[in-house]
Amino acid sequence: MLMDEITEPYGQEQTGKSENPIFDIGNEPVMQTALDVLSVLGDKKQVVLKSRGNSIPNAVAVANIITENMLKGNSKVQNITLDTVAAAGIGDMTSTIEIILNKF
Repeated sequence: MLMDEITEPYGQEQTGKSENPIFDIGNEPVMQTALDVLSVLGDKKQVVLKSRGNSIPNAVAVANIITENMLKGNSKVQNITLDTVAAAGIGDMTSTIEIILNKF
């Protein structure tokens, strides 16, 4: 399962569990989140955007803003992973997405 390590369901949290910065995309304004991701991409070559449920369109929008507007020609989406997490015993399922952005 992709999102086991994320404990906060809403908000943006940059975690340091891997070598690449991970952004948990929530319901914040998309442009502000894109600027936060862009500031980290200034120092790093790669970032990971993760989102779940109703926040998935925000993560896709952030990835598009970065690759098509802010760093056009200097960045690309390396990988997109889609998954579904089922709550134990309840039967509710939540979709998740992980988008890896590279800067070159």
